Amino acid sequence: MTDRIDTSVAHPARRYDYWLGGKDNFQADRDSGDQIAKLYPGIRTAAVENRRFLRRAVTYLTREAGIRQFLDIGTGIPTADNTHEVAQRIAPDARIVYVDNDPIVLAHARALLRSSKEGRTAYLDADLRDPDRILADADLRDTLDLTRPVGLMLIAVLHFVTDEEEPYAIVRRLLDALPPGSHLALSHGTLDFIPPEVKAAAAASGMRSDMYGRTRDEVARFLDGLEIVEPGIVAVPEWRGEEEPAPRPAPGEVSVYGAVARKP
Repeated sequence: MTDRIDTSVAHPARRYDYWLGGKDNFQADRDSGDQIAKLYPGIRTAAVENRRFLRRAVTYLTREAGIRQFLDIGTGIPTADNTHEVAQRIAPDARIVYVDNDPIVLAHARALLRSSKEGRTAYLDADLRDPDRILADADLRDTLDLTRPVGLMLIAVLHFVTDEEEPYAIVRRLLDALPPGSHLALSHGTLDFIPPEVKAAAAASGMRSDMYGRTRDEVARFLDGLEIVEPGIVAVPEWRGEEEPAPRPAPGEVSVYGAVARKP
């Protein structure tokens, strides 16, 4: 697996780890993260708030929606309050399949993401852009019962999929494989809250980004045909964040939408 790790090129999962204050990153990840932070100073706040959104979304899905199975694609490097930790604190028998395309993530996952005795976790080396491979994986089929509701977690991953890679078709393919009562939880970067002068500075810098920020309407398209859970599609600090530490960040400090929706 180590021969696939290219430490000279920034990877989103390792850069995200850097923004969260982690140590599982390399110089290329830190350089890329610092370059982005110069243009978007709130990026570290966004990373923290996105992680808090994941915790609240999993809590809602487990406690209120009764979900006991999760498919978490774009897992990222393990940190506090991973999906299985949050879910199994409420329902020890919860089952989780993690998916990521970074071998470092998978190595950490196998070492650190230990399931409760009652539940189960599995880890797939796969890419969101190949949903059929994910759905056909024997470990997934052995861990999840796709005739029962599943919580599909797409947290801060869809903004790395370009329009040419057909992200809407990917999400639809995944949802089509899940039964009614399943839920989609997603967060997605946006430029909707970015001031024009910051956008202009980013354009003038010539910096190339691997993130594709979508508008609220574009994010809403991922939820077509689903029943959107209150409070709807909002900036992640505003999604059921009343019990988080105050003061809460403004949408412009985070620039990430979050939503949870149910498949009828």
